Amino acid sequence: MAYWLMKSEPGSYSWDDMTADGVTHWDGVRNYQASNNMKAMKLGDWAFFYHSVKEKRVVGIVEVVKEYYPDHTDASGRFGMVEVKAVRPFAAPVTLAQIKQEAALSGLALIRQSRLSVLPVGGAEWRRICEMGSTEA
Repeated sequence: MAYWLMKSEPGSYSWDDMTADGVTHWDGVRNYQASNNMKAMKLGDWAFFYHSVKEKRVVGIVEVVKEYYPDHTDASGRFGMVEVKAVRPFAAPVTLAQIKQEAALSGLALIRQSRLSVLPVGGAEWRRICEMGSTEA
């Protein structure tokens, strides 16, 4: 299993929206590197659901339930999407500020490539962020 982080602006699509929907397609990604990260996702992979913009915090965990396929919102046909389902919320959301304070997370792509909307997360990083959020890894 691989781990990821997927950013969403809570004003556009929040964790509450995700849990209400149960399953959703992750469309609208127009950055090639983020798109390549989604292409690498496999069924059963888990991702942090991250509220971007003003909140900047991990709020939940989702599971990939459908691998990369064409994004219906992309008229050019160059980009795709995956489908994810809600797994569980974080007991205590973990902020970007908290993540930046952890030496063990200094190599996290969220810090090094902060503008990407879909990022890989290493296993040790995954476990540490879950621990920080009092959430089962």
